[in-house]
Amino acid sequence: MLLAFNKPYGVLCQFTDRSTPPRPTLADYIDVPGVYAAGRLDQDSEGLLLLTDDGALAHRLTDPRHKQAKTYLVQVEGRPGDAALAALRRGVVLNDGPTRPAQVREVGAPDWLWPRDPPVRQRKTVPDAWLELRLSEGRNRQVRRMTAAVGLPTLRLVRVAIGGWRLDGLAPGQWRELPAPAVVPARGARKAAALPTGGVRVTPRPRRPG
Repeated sequence: MLLAFNKPYGVLCQFTDRSTPPRPTLADYIDVPGVYAAGRLDQDSEGLLLLTDDGALAHRLTDPRHKQAKTYLVQVEGRPGDAALAALRRGVVLNDGPTRPAQVREVGAPDWLWPRDPPVRQRKTVPDAWLELRLSEGRNRQVRRMTAAVGLPTLRLVRVAIGGWRLDGLAPGQWRELPAPAVVPARGARKAAALPTGGVRVTPRPRRPG
């Protein structure tokens, strides 16, 4: 089984949380037994998360050797100049070593993107911009650290694709079942396994502790 989930901002990529009060988790949205997240998405990031009950498939989705590229829309503070974009394309040096080169381009503000809850806090006196960033590796908070390294702090981060799987109109807090492939789609694939075969499952927002 393979599920695509649009993770809302503030939701943990796990089914339990021992914090007091507990924070929202996948269990508030997904009631399918036996599945778990194949990979992670930070609590303060949004977008596509894949879940499966198949260990071999999870391994192929997360093993760096298979290079499942991940595509993000990134709202940054500041205007990206040619030098900053060139640095990202070459790879930047972080405290845990140099990154692989990224595919990056500046894009317009996406008109299809849902408003974030809570809203993004940004300074009115500082311009912002949107980047489409594609990575073939996945370090801890890598996108944020890369944009910060070139002087463009990340304001909002939305993952829109993993390999050939895309959000494809999936709203925050919704999930759909995907056909589990015999072979993981190749990098850059945009159709085939990314397309849903069934309806979209809508689940309620989690109740906030009172």
